[in-house]
Amino acid sequence: MDEIRFGTDGWRATLDTFTAPRVRMVGQAVATYLDSEGLAGPVGICYDARESSRGFAEELARVLCANGFDVVMPERDRPTPLLSWAIVERDLAGGLMITASHNPPEYNGVKFIPSDGAPALPEVTDAIEASLAEPDPLPEAEWGTVREVDFAGSHADHALDLVEADLDLRVAYDAIHGSGRGVTDALLERAGAKVARLRCEADPAFGGVSPEPTRENLDELVERVTGGEADLGVANDGDADRIAVVTPERGLLNANLLYAALYDYLLETDSGPAIRTVSTTFLIDRIAAAHGEEAIEVPVGFKWVADAMAEHDALMGGEESGGFSMRGHVREKDGVLLALLAAAAHSEESLDARVDRLLDELGEIHQSRVSVDCPDAEKAHTLDSLSEAIPDSVADERVEDVNTADGFKLLLESGAWLLVRPSGTEPKLRVYAEAESEARVEALLESGRELVDDARR
Repeated sequence: MDEIRFGTDGWRATLDTFTAPRVRMVGQAVATYLDSEGLAGPVGICYDARESSRGFAEELARVLCANGFDVVMPERDRPTPLLSWAIVERDLAGGLMITASHNPPEYNGVKFIPSDGAPALPEVTDAIEASLAEPDPLPEAEWGTVREVDFAGSHADHALDLVEADLDLRVAYDAIHGSGRGVTDALLERAGAKVARLRCEADPAFGGVSPEPTRENLDELVERVTGGEADLGVANDGDADRIAVVTPERGLLNANLLYAALYDYLLETDSGPAIRTVSTTFLIDRIAAAHGEEAIEVPVGFKWVADAMAEHDALMGGEESGGFSMRGHVREKDGVLLALLAAAAHSEESLDARVDRLLDELGEIHQSRVSVDCPDAEKAHTLDSLSEAIPDSVADERVEDVNTADGFKLLLESGAWLLVRPSGTEPKLRVYAEAESEARVEALLESGRELVDDARR
């Protein structure tokens, strides 16, 4: 029981820790939580493409059924956002997703999604953690049933209703053998795109890489697009809640710039604020201000983005790691829907041209990050030490303000910033920097590393 901790996005662990008995305890905790909230409707259970995922999903289904809940499951692995949409569209009591997202095959994970389809807030996951226990089945006559249903069709119909798209594009799609295969590519084809598929075969080992759409994992996709074989490239992570986009001129488009381009595109026909995490670019603020709108900053974690989207009726919400959602959809990051939105925007004005125009009009901006190893047990001490030694200047520039909403964000005189925060999923501290040039970003990142090193001594 002590091994089960719900972090930024559920509980993840290697398979020596993430075991069937512990998964059953999570299932019982969710059943207890739903009972305590008076939620008796069916529960959705979905799973990613890992070899162990279907079995863990079936373990959860047995526990929920033994507690009197009916369960609906897809016929195969499906993306997390399809479960989120199914929860709302089918009026489910909630859902459980078996996934370790972008982590390598030796990991798995589980997360609970409440009845609004948005990520669970801490008060929910705290209640689930407090209810962890061995399964406590009802008499067999009171058990629920399990039914397989189609999670893909209604999500695609909704996406095509939400995003008007008649695509005359050649799109290369890379699933990295994850759950987006046969989903994201099929949606793009329904919208009119000619789709070339890469790594869209089932492979629970993800071809020997982590299913994360980073530059080092997307060589072929980048070559196809920059070499002129496709107009646009799209990739998803393992459970397809995040997106990466490749353009002809930039190759892998920085997710901050992708957010900027898509928010600007949506503002052509709609209005509303944007929600961004503390680690996401201030370019979003500049775009919002240019349209008389506001950008709201929240801590890292899409649950905070989703919460603020509801509070502020936001047009779009997102984070620099490639997770985005938009008004009219469930408040959960969705790499399937966003593939359609990116293609629609690119079809109207190339993403490269839009980004060039935004940077010309609003000012050049660059961002990067590095990770510094830091055991989980040392994170609090390191951040406490850092809080007692905030410098007056960083890389020869005065610190004007400090934001402590999530770690320490040092706001500098020029509008640049440096952020140090703990990872919620790995034994690392993240160091981010944003400035007007790549050289300046590198100087700030080096200063950030030095601050962390000094704090750990």
